[in-house]
Amino acid sequence: MTRVCIVGCGAVGSLFAANLATLDDVEVWAFDLSQAHVAAIEANGLRLTGAGEVHARLRAVSDASLLPPCEFGIVATKAMHADAALAAVAHALADGAVASVMNGVGNEETLARHVRRVIRGTTFPAGKLIEPGVVQWDVKGDTTFAPFEPSPATSVEVEWLADACTRGGMPTHAVADARPAQWRKVIFNASTNPIGGLTGLTHGRVCERPDLRALVSGLVSEGKAVAAAQGITLDADPEALIDHAAKPDVAYNHKASMLQDIEARRLTEIDFLNGGIARFGRSLGVPTPLNDTITALIKGVEKSWT
Repeated sequence: MTRVCIVGCGAVGSLFAANLATLDDVEVWAFDLSQAHVAAIEANGLRLTGAGEVHARLRAVSDASLLPPCEFGIVATKAMHADAALAAVAHALADGAVASVMNGVGNEETLARHVRRVIRGTTFPAGKLIEPGVVQWDVKGDTTFAPFEPSPATSVEVEWLADACTRGGMPTHAVADARPAQWRKVIFNASTNPIGGLTGLTHGRVCERPDLRALVSGLVSEGKAVAAAQGITLDADPEALIDHAAKPDVAYNHKASMLQDIEARRLTEIDFLNGGIARFGRSLGVPTPLNDTITALIKGVEKSWT
């Protein structure tokens, strides 16, 4: 029996936790600060509804000291919460291989400050927490894992985790370099999430407006230029992915996570999305005026709450 710890059992973390918990050879533990969510999972299990129907039993704690040693970790917190979360659970993952499935860039560097073997990951499934213990699965999609170059997990570990996720219902690919998939998603999210957040529109409704769709394309172009300056060849065109997701049977009605955060008046991941692209752009001499502008606007919205 292999023990896997899900760090951050929000929507995406719950998708991995519930699906992995259906496997006979995997023991899943989840760590989340929401005591109501943890209590519901402990009492009634974790239920997914929507794009997939899953009801699984697993262990969940809000006190990190209760976590046992784990062979693997999957970190699915908001990017800005990862450092504190990893500091809390580092004892349980000291000898484990730990993957990031967080949005944005720079997350693997955060993991490497706390654990020795890191897996670079990116995932496309999405959903939202409906109530404690229940998550609506809005969007299915693939996940990609690879060793994080400066502090890598072994290829055997990457392949085992990818296989387990796939067997559990989360299709996952083990590759040599996860940056092409990671930057495709970063560009996708940075081009669409903040536009939804600023306008209150779902993904499909953003894409219906020619003026907003043109802004999305401008952000995509800047992101592609920053990726190219790093020698990264994207594994697919973000523009095609954006249009595919806008279809009625895909993610037309999906509220981006940034819109969900703004509606709840929670801090967003803007520093790791548009801010991250702009930060890489500055270091590489690539101008990113649209990403700088979007970052400033979202930070202005956040400031208005205080």
